Amino acid sequence: LFDAAFEFAHYPGAQNETSVKEFLDRFPLPVIFNALQTDPDIPGFENTLVTCLERLFKTKYGASLIPQYMPVLQVGLKADSAVVKSLACKTVLCLLEDVQLVVIYPLLLDYIINSDDEVANAASETIKSLARFPDAMSVIFPNLAARCSSLARVRVLSLIVKLFSISRLVASEVKKSGLLDLLEAEMKGTKDTLVILNVLELYYELMEVEHSSEFVPQTSLIQLLCSIISGTSTGPYEKLRAMMISGRLLSKVKALISAIDGSLNDTDAQEAAIDALGQMGSTTKGADLVLSPAARHVVASAFDRNAHGKQLAALHALANIAGETRPKVDGKAEESLRCLIYDAAAQSTKLTPSGLFLSVLQQSSEIRLAGYRTLTALVARPWCLVEILAKEEIINIVTDETAKIAMEARYNCCKAIHEAFLCSNFVDDPRRLKTGDKLQEAVRSGPYMSKKGARPEVMTGEGF
Repeated sequence: LFDAAFEFAHYPGAQNETSVKEFLDRFPLPVIFNALQTDPDIPGFENTLVTCLERLFKTKYGASLIPQYMPVLQVGLKADSAVVKSLACKTVLCLLEDVQLVVIYPLLLDYIINSDDEVANAASETIKSLARFPDAMSVIFPNLAARCSSLARVRVLSLIVKLFSISRLVASEVKKSGLLDLLEAEMKGTKDTLVILNVLELYYELMEVEHSSEFVPQTSLIQLLCSIISGTSTGPYEKLRAMMISGRLLSKVKALISAIDGSLNDTDAQEAAIDALGQMGSTTKGADLVLSPAARHVVASAFDRNAHGKQLAALHALANIAGETRPKVDGKAEESLRCLIYDAAAQSTKLTPSGLFLSVLQQSSEIRLAGYRTLTALVARPWCLVEILAKEEIINIVTDETAKIAMEARYNCCKAIHEAFLCSNFVDDPRRLKTGDKLQEAVRSGPYMSKKGARPEVMTGEGF
């Protein structure tokens, strides 16, 4: 049996149904199950049989035999061996449409709470797949609020996030069952920084789910995030993660915006707060909200050469808010954006936006790349095109970038300026003929075809 199972388990490629039937005719499933209960002095015996069974059950013929052995499957779920338990969990996936499986659920939940990581992960994936069936949801949800150890609670909370991500229907059931409240209760019920960070990380994953904005704001998460961000006793790591979560909440949450806006006075949290505002402003509705008035810090920081990291984060955030990859915002927000940039220029030594833009493009390639993104987003506005054309040096830089790291961003910016130029009154101005030709030639040359060619940021000799 061991020799045949080893050959079957390590056969390259997929086994056809005929070879599966021939193997099981020679070694029926009861023979293999009985062998797993023995302890022969053969290295790798158990792992080989388990791997063989996994491959058998993935075939149509092998899976068709599993319902005949439901009692054996339940015994496998109670086995002492971790690899046998994992096999039993994976086998359940082949039978998800069988209503009998609801009696197995308590065992799967017990594994999440009390087993090692390998078995807990297998059981978690099985429950996640089981939740896709409406008949199973009524069995799953009432049992998840079990009292257990700190590690087990984190596993259960992680399972909640996995269930939530399955579909809008399952997410609705998760919300109705009160399972999302377990996340909040876990965070409110402890002062342990590690536990709080674990829960915040789960919330961060939750915010990635497409339908999260429909259900999550219905909880008290917003108030919780506000208290973390604004709290004087909250640690810096919790604040940073809370800000990143809020950045994914793409909805009109004024209290959240206000809390982040206030946190910009905290030096340690400024970059994270600016990045969070940029994420919020990446959608049209989010930009409408952010531009009144929290974006003033983003604009001011975007042109502040005294803090490299903060300026870099602010330029990327401003590119998101201004709409690098989406339409412009509404009239009121547009006017707010224009005023913020002109105010920033008036309060600087450059006096005009064109001076600010040129200053950004004269810095390091990393800053220039972010600046190109910002100009790509802004140039669709006529006032911005006027400012760009006001400085010939800007056009020279945009049409002749030589740093490899920034060339694609430069090319996208050049195309955006050229398109705005063609749609403006400047296209018929004989004084702008050379500017138009220069932009057209740069666009035609492509991102890597500047006159001087690309040069690496660090030469080989300098690297050594």
